[in-house]
Formats: sequence, C-alpha cells, structure tokens
Amino acid sequence: MKSTTQASRLLQGAFILSAAAIISKLIGTLQKIPLQNLGGDAVFGIYNTVYPLYTMLITIAMLGLPSAISKFVAEASAGRREDEGRRILLLSTLITGLCGLGLGLLTYAGAPLIAVWVGSSHVIPALRSAAWGLVFVPVMAALRGYFQGLHNMTPTAVSQIVEQSVRVAVMIVLLLYLTSHGAGVESIAAGALLGSAGGGAAGLLVMLLYWRRHRRNTGLSAVAEVAATAEVTRSQGAAKSLQGQASGIKASSLLAYGVPVMLGALALPLIGLVDVFTVPRLLSEGLSESAAMAQFGIYNRGLPLVQIVTMLATSLSVVFIPALAEAKYNGDLKLIETRCSLSLRWFWLLGLAAAVGLAVLAEPINIALYGDTAGSSTMIWLAFTAAGGTVSIISAALLQGLGHVRAPALHLLAAAGLKAALNLLLVPQQGITGAAIASVAAHLLAAALNVLLLHRQGYLRLRFADALAKPAVLLAGLAAAAAAVSYGADALFAAAGLAGGRTASLAQSLLGVTAGCAVFAVGAIALRLLSESELRQLPGIGPSLAKGFSKLRLFR
Repeated sequence: MKSTTQASRLLQGAFILSAAAIISKLIGTLQKIPLQNLGGDAVFGIYNTVYPLYTMLITIAMLGLPSAISKFVAEASAGRREDEGRRILLLSTLITGLCGLGLGLLTYAGAPLIAVWVGSSHVIPALRSAAWGLVFVPVMAALRGYFQGLHNMTPTAVSQIVEQSVRVAVMIVLLLYLTSHGAGVESIAAGALLGSAGGGAAGLLVMLLYWRRHRRNTGLSAVAEVAATAEVTRSQGAAKSLQGQASGIKASSLLAYGVPVMLGALALPLIGLVDVFTVPRLLSEGLSESAAMAQFGIYNRGLPLVQIVTMLATSLSVVFIPALAEAKYNGDLKLIETRCSLSLRWFWLLGLAAAVGLAVLAEPINIALYGDTAGSSTMIWLAFTAAGGTVSIISAALLQGLGHVRAPALHLLAAAGLKAALNLLLVPQQGITGAAIASVAAHLLAAALNVLLLHRQGYLRLRFADALAKPAVLLAGLAAAAAAVSYGADALFAAAGLAGGRTASLAQSLLGVTAGCAVFAVGAIALRLLSESELRQLPGIGPSLAKGFSKLRLFR
C-alpha cells in the first residue's frame, strides 16, 4: 500500500510539473514572436546571444543545490527527520543567495569584457539587464528544491507559471515602449532581458508565500524553527544513528553532491554558449557585425519550439531525482529498473515525435510565427535536437538520482566539445545550417553515453524493437499524416486565394500537428509501445483513455 501511495504521488507530481512546463513554455514561446516581429532578427540575435550566458550564470549561482536539496530532503523525510530538511534549506538558501548576488555584480561590471569575448559590443546593455535576475532566481530555485524533496510539486508549478507570465509581461511592455520611441536594437534587447529579473522576483515571492504557509502548517514559528535546528545539532551526540545521517549534511556535503550536478546542468547551456562564442564570429568573417547577428537570430527561430519539449523533460526530471534516491535508499532495485525503462521510453518517443513533426511542418510554422521562410532548412535540422535533448535530460536525472552525478557532467562536456569542433568545421561551409547539424550530433552523443551507462550498471534493459524498429514505423505514419493534411490544407487555401499568409500558415500548421498527434496516439498503442496498465497510471485522463481504447480493442 505504501509503494502504491508513493507511485501515485510520483505520477501526480509528474502531471503537475508537466502541465506547468507546457503552460510556462508556451508563454515563453509567445514572447519570442513579438520580440522578433517588432525588434527584427538583429534584436532576436542579441537576445539569443545573451540569454544562454544568463542561463549559464544562473546555473553556476545555484551550484546544483536545488537537486541536492531535493535528494537530501527526500531522504530526511523518509527517515522522519523533518527538522534536518529545514536546516538543509536554510543553509542552501544562504549559499545560493550570496553566490547569485556576487555573480550579478561581476556580470554588470564585466559586461564590456564579456562583449569582447563574444565579438559584439551590441550585447553590453542586455548583459547588464540580465544581471539583475541573478539576485532572485537562485534563492527561488532552492525553495523549489525543498518542496520537490517533499514530493509537493505544486509550489514549483505555480511559481513557474507566475515567473514566466511576469517575465513576458514586463518584456512586452518594454518592447512596445522602446520600439514606439525609436530605440536602437541594443536598448530593445536590453529591455527584453530585463523581464527575466521581473519574473524572477515574482517567482521568488510565490515561493516565499508557500514557505510561509508550510511553516504555519507544520506549527513552526521563526523562533521555534531556529530552536528546532539547534536541537537537531545537540542531539547528534545522543543518537549514533541520527549522528551518522544528520551530521553529514553540511555545506560540504551539499556542495559535493550539487557541484557535479551543476557541471552536468551547465552542459545544456554550454552547448548554446558554444554557438554564442563561435557562430557570430565565424559568420562575421564574410558578413558585417549587424548582419552576422541577424543571421544568428534566424538560426534561433526554431529553438523556442524545440525548447517546449526539452523544458517538459527538464521539469519532469526533478521528479525522478528524489523518487529514485528514495527507491535506492530502500533497496528497491526492481522499482528502479521499471522507472528507468518507462521514463526513457516515453521521452524517447516524445522527442522523436516532436522532431519529426517540426521538421515536416517547418516552412508553414516559420511563416506563421516569423512572417517569412528564412532559415526553414536550418529549422528542419534543428528540430532533431528535440530527440537527443529529451533523452539526455531525463537519463541524466536518472543517473543523478541513482548517485552517478559526475558521469552526466562528463558526457555533456564531451558533447559540447563535439559541438565546438563541428561548428568550426561546418559553419564556414554551410553557415547556420552547419551549426544546426552540429547541435543534433552533440545532443545525440550525450544521450547515447547516458543510456549506455544506465544499461551497463544494470538499471536498464535495451530492446531494439522498442527503441528503433517500432518507433520508425510510428514516426513514418506521423510524418505522412502531418504532411498530407498540411499540404492538403495549403492546396485548399490556394484555391480560395488565401495561401501564403500568416493566418493560413498557422491553420495549416495546427491541422498538421493535430493529424500527427492523432496518428501518434493510436499508433503507439497499436504497436504496443504503451500498454493499458501504463496508460492507466497517467493521472487525470489516463483511466478514461484506457477505457476508450479498450472498447476500440486496441489493447489485447
């Protein structure tokens, strides 16, 4: 009964985080459309040059402590040591807060030097705007880690949506104001980045309100909390078993777990940073600085759509770290293998489906969102980073939850090295399309290395039919359905004299996506890639879908 309850809580948490990830990322995607439409590709290029730098700095400021908090709080909760969990949070919040403040000051003062490294002076104002977000986001992330360790995903989900909504609102208000007053591309991009600070402040406020409610519900005043922490420390000498567990959770213990996680997390923004420090420079060998930045903006058109998928994987990955840590703590190896196999299979299919769908519909999507077809061939290649990216993120979280925190970091660093080498080779020859090809190779390498390690450690069984053969059949059907419906809609719009416009392209894209999703859902079950029992485990609509598919005799 206990394991069933824990599984239910895991699935409920996964559902909450996935829903929040979809909503917040959709909001984030919408922000980039007016940014490019109103500011142009040059502003879009500056924004996408600075944002990976900002992401890297945020990751460094957090020091991997949200994952460490989640893991150690989950273990403390399993051992009914709630006071120890609160002490972990207080210590981690202090560390991340000071680190974020220090990095923010260094970024603001060092913006001109960073601009020299990037090779464009246009990024200085945007870097200084982004620096303000470092004050708020690391502390917010620490609080999220605490509640995730308690398997309470609601605070994280709500703060994600609030953070993203406020970030977009601030960005759009400043975007409209600056463009209407004839501001330059540097100022417009800086206004867009200032939204990150506004969103971070709002998200932190939400987490503080949840923490206040949690403290009241657990009967702790601020004074009582300090007293409880002191009591834990004094009791270490009284109980040897408690001493072995509680005394080890110090700053050094948190950092020993968190820093390797941070290095692993750095690899995803690091792959983007490789582009930041190589692509504009390589493009500027034949273009002006402004033209190179505009080309870099075109290159990044496909990233928001890919990031919807990878953001979903990132949000769900935090569920697996405490869940697997708890399973390993309890010695439940069968549960570990089940969760590893199921999660990787789901996200491999999700990433492949997203990649194929975006590749087939790249041109109408490009017109619908950005007004022209510039960079559509690059978008096709970039779409396939969704497949490797989702598996890389989830497999890294699985390894971290099982205690292999250094391996994902090394694998992702190797992937970044491959990305840099391929950029130097391909960008001078193929421009931004060469950079997209390099990204696909880098993400697939990281995913393959993680999966092979899980397999070697005995946590995962690899089956060719489930991994490649059956998905190939499913994806062929998805691509055919999406293409047929999309091209059919285009022909109808052309006959009506409506083809070529943004509205028609949007309708064409949505119809293609709908057809692809329908074929994917039915095909996954018909090919036995998703069983009835697995479908019933999905919270909310899962049981209803399983019942409906059973009536259609798709399950046998």
